[in-house]
Amino acid sequence: MPSERQLPRRRIVKQRGARDNAFVMAKNNKDVAILILAAGKGTRLKSSLAKVLHAAGGRPLVEHVVRSCIAVGPKKIIVVVGYQAEKVQEIVGPLGVEIVLQQPQNGTGHALLVAKRAIGTAKYVVVLPGDAPLIRPETLRALVQKHKYGNAAATILTAVLGDPSGYGRILRKGGDTVAAIIEESQLAAEQRELNEINSSMYCFTTAKLWPALAEVKPNNKHREIYLTDAIGVLNAEGETVLAEIAADSREMLGCNTRADLAGVDHTFRDWKREALMRDGVTIQLPETVLVDPDVTVGEDTIVEPCVQLLGKTKIGARCIVKTGSVVHDSVLGDEVVVEAHCVISASRLDSDVVVGPFARMRMETHLKSGARIGNFVELKKSVVGEGTKAMHLTYLGDARIGSKTNIGAGTITCNYDGFHKNPTTIGNKVFIGSDAALVAPVKVGDGAYVAAGSTITENVPADALGIARGRQTNKKGWASKKRRELAASEKPKSKKKQH
Repeated sequence: MPSERQLPRRRIVKQRGARDNAFVMAKNNKDVAILILAAGKGTRLKSSLAKVLHAAGGRPLVEHVVRSCIAVGPKKIIVVVGYQAEKVQEIVGPLGVEIVLQQPQNGTGHALLVAKRAIGTAKYVVVLPGDAPLIRPETLRALVQKHKYGNAAATILTAVLGDPSGYGRILRKGGDTVAAIIEESQLAAEQRELNEINSSMYCFTTAKLWPALAEVKPNNKHREIYLTDAIGVLNAEGETVLAEIAADSREMLGCNTRADLAGVDHTFRDWKREALMRDGVTIQLPETVLVDPDVTVGEDTIVEPCVQLLGKTKIGARCIVKTGSVVHDSVLGDEVVVEAHCVISASRLDSDVVVGPFARMRMETHLKSGARIGNFVELKKSVVGEGTKAMHLTYLGDARIGSKTNIGAGTITCNYDGFHKNPTTIGNKVFIGSDAALVAPVKVGDGAYVAAGSTITENVPADALGIARGRQTNKKGWASKKRRELAASEKPKSKKKQH
């Protein structure tokens, strides 16, 4: 029997055709357990991090797989862990899966045996690798339904590749029935045109699986128990083994190398951008735009080239996010304009806000409706009221600012005293002159003015003018006198005669 392998990324052919809606939509799978194999290290990635913990499409590989399995609606999901088991459990544990430790790791068939008690009374078990993150719920549901309706002992999820070289091939008896999985090195001349390959994703009837696995011996160079050998046993005993071709062969792609990771990430990003555009979002030069899976964007929003929308960002309708901006874990209301090259993280921008260009919003910043934040302005843990403006070269940290206030160019809140972060409170309809420094903790009342160039260390009452700067003195003739002194000092001294 062929040795087992994850599928490297290769040129693929997307399969199109009619699909039975009952196969795709059926969700009543409470007699099914799903087993995700996530115990390996992944040495070909050349990384100290377990393979399934590497990220593509905005999530760890194994998290993508678990989320797809949850949507199938099984009785339970079991994740078999081994290398860096605790780290894997940190990712998948909160998703409600059951963890089984495989130690040592003696093959995929051995993983099934280790998980036998966890699988319990489930009538069927789906087995798939934890590093195939592109697998979609509808494909897994189709696999299960093909298996159930075909009364099979085993059903193999397969793919048709434009270039199947290097893979074991599926040899069919006729129709959907599989005769064998043939390793490429064992292909006869007339079999080399076969281009249907094994994905390493299966559905088994457990009553048939356990006796077959009991017959498998580790008669290979790695001394491991392979699940494909159990399929060979089932075929030899005359049991029904079926094949279900995936509608999109990209779903079968594993991540053995960094190039595989990049390819899978590219596919995820394509899918996400396509989904947003179907929902009425304009994305210019979409191949340059990065969007994470949990991001939502409202209709008629325009996303310009080289934008990143990350984490759990939510963007409203009729917004514009311009070139080079990065928005992470933030909420933007309707009709927000993010000018070029802004960075917005863990912040909230209400409707009709304009920020940038080259502005930065850091954690827990809230810009209320109609606020205007301009170029090279940074905010951190600050609330900016409705219609308030801070247009140039300003830092506002730990500040609470009222509505219709104007913050002059070069203003800073001096919020850190070397030990603690202190608040600054600025009221409604306040005017802060350019180059003011507000030394926190300090308050500026409603309607107050702060003179340009002031360093404010005490509260400014409402409707008052705060001035904190040295009085200007003009010394007449000082500049011309200084120039004469400098000129005199630069005259060359006469050289002494030499005897």
